[in-house]
Amino acid sequence: MDFISGREKMTQIDLKRIYEAYAETDGMRVLVDRLWPRGISKEKARLDLWAKEIAPSNELRKWYGHQPSLWPEFKRRYAAELDAQQENVDELVERIKDKHVTFVYSSREEKLNNAAALREYLQKRLG
Repeated sequence: MDFISGREKMTQIDLKRIYEAYAETDGMRVLVDRLWPRGISKEKARLDLWAKEIAPSNELRKWYGHQPSLWPEFKRRYAAELDAQQENVDELVERIKDKHVTFVYSSREEKLNNAAALREYLQKRLG
């Protein structure tokens, strides 16, 4: 559980595989993958937002391939992609500001994935 400071309130960002069951405690559910997860219906996903435009590019996703040794470079490259599209990042920040949010993702890798990298990027950006 991580928080992003706001003026009076805090934005809480949790991470969860989309294949895990929906829970009322998820808050606002945001899919942060570029591709729709296999075998998941829109009804089962129970999403409030699909932020595919801020997901890593297909090229970066394929390059990374969830190889732990590439994690630091993946985060750097992904941050550069996000820096290049500040309008989309600003829109996401505005939508999640002061809310409890769960970034959902489809990767089997539960710690070194794009949702974790995005949360870390937003935390650095917003202090």
